[in-house]
Amino acid sequence: MLIIDCHLDLAWNALGWNRDLRVSAHETRAMEAGLVEQGHGRGMGTVSFPDLRRGRVGICVGTLLARKNARGNYNNLDFRSQEIACAVARGQLAYYRQLEEDGVSRVLTDIGQFETAYGAWLDDDATEPLGFIISMEGADPILSPGQLERWYREGLRAIGLAHYGPSAYAHGTGCTGPLTPAGREMLQGMEELEMILDLTHLCDESFWEAVKLFKGSVWASHNNCRAITPGDRQFDDDQIRCIIERGGVIGAALDNWMIVPDWREREVTLAHVVDHMDHICQLAGNAKHVAIGSDLDGGFGREQSPGDLDTIADMQAFAPLLRWRSYSEEDIAAVFHGNWARVIRGAW
Repeated sequence: MLIIDCHLDLAWNALGWNRDLRVSAHETRAMEAGLVEQGHGRGMGTVSFPDLRRGRVGICVGTLLARKNARGNYNNLDFRSQEIACAVARGQLAYYRQLEEDGVSRVLTDIGQFETAYGAWLDDDATEPLGFIISMEGADPILSPGQLERWYREGLRAIGLAHYGPSAYAHGTGCTGPLTPAGREMLQGMEELEMILDLTHLCDESFWEAVKLFKGSVWASHNNCRAITPGDRQFDDDQIRCIIERGGVIGAALDNWMIVPDWREREVTLAHVVDHMDHICQLAGNAKHVAIGSDLDGGFGREQSPGDLDTIADMQAFAPLLRWRSYSEEDIAAVFHGNWARVIRGAW
């Protein structure tokens, strides 16, 4: 069955981790075998274009990811200025466009392009390129709200205002605070351009201010439930209900520390991810507001992913797990692709 995955850091993996995503995850693991000591995820990646195709993850939201962090950890994510972060994100966007030029993928920017790709993947068209919708995780690369229209013209369709810590526009995971004046202006511009607001990573104060000010389409691309796994990285039930009331969708994430609170001490499986999916469905009273936003290889690999997942292709295993919980085939199709398609159609 077709899967739409609402969060994959593809360009960051390619440019920041020097990974050739055209080869399988297993081949990349072999090439990185000598790099394991360099940290998280090395030699343990799960995502590649062949594995996406094998798992029928035909459409995904590919991110642009670069933060300003003047106090540094200077690495492939944190940079001393917004200008540097902007240049890095533009390089990531160029990567997606090069893949499109090479016929590997297609950047989807309007409803016609989306419906063509969606229909082809539903019909099992083996020749259809992967479909990428471009999102920005943390808006620091946008130097000012005045740049927003340029980014939109270049293909950006969704934005999360912050990542970890404060950004130029909001406060994210691990800190607290409101939107900045520039963040409020950014939301106005996004609404005018009919861009999607990704609520993921916003701290509670910024979250509630954002949903009050922004009247456009919202989603939480990769977020789990605080009721199951405590911590500010997950949303509480009131936040989940708010997204449901707005017609939005929450993408279940596959990062172990977001799935169970004691993940280092127990075996984490895809069934634990379904616990989060089911919790959202119980709050909604239906299966219309949960989907998949895996975040696989978002700075981690198999060492921090469910133990019964070898590559991203194994997400097809969610289907029997949902059937076991008495979800119908219609419900499963909604979770796999239909719910994201509904939000995209409503936004575009």
